[in-house]
Amino acid sequence: MTTDQQNFVPAADVFEVPVGLVGEGFRLEPLGPEHNERDLAAWSGSVAHVRATPGFAGNWPPLEGMSAEQNLADLESHARDFAERRGFTYSVLEGEGEGEVIGCLYIYPAKEDPQCAQVRSWVRADRAALDKAVYGAVTNWLAEVWPFTADRIDYAAR
Repeated sequence: MTTDQQNFVPAADVFEVPVGLVGEGFRLEPLGPEHNERDLAAWSGSVAHVRATPGFAGNWPPLEGMSAEQNLADLESHARDFAERRGFTYSVLEGEGEGEVIGCLYIYPAKEDPQCAQVRSWVRADRAALDKAVYGAVTNWLAEVWPFTADRIDYAAR
């Protein structure tokens, strides 16, 4: 882990990374391998919609898709980043219990300035109406709970 990544958020004894957020019509929980099947179905059924979402600039998800094994490796990588405090990816879920995966939220150090948070989120095409609600709730959550000042957050408006 680079020094910049170590400084992305304060140490665990100073800042406890939130394990979730409940918003109107959705909730967040850390993305992990247990979401694999539902996550793969969510984004692979909405490739064009996700690529058109602010912050994705048409470069993700891959047009050719991914196998379940490739997606699992990606989720495991995000879970390691979360555990090591290098970046934080949340599954956007609908409903109770396991819930349907309807999107994803990424909070990572910006490549140009690792002290800034690059935040991106997407929702499935059939849940497009929730995009603004997710954006609004996450924007407030970042301001109220996370250790980033507004001028250090890059999150494309909806």
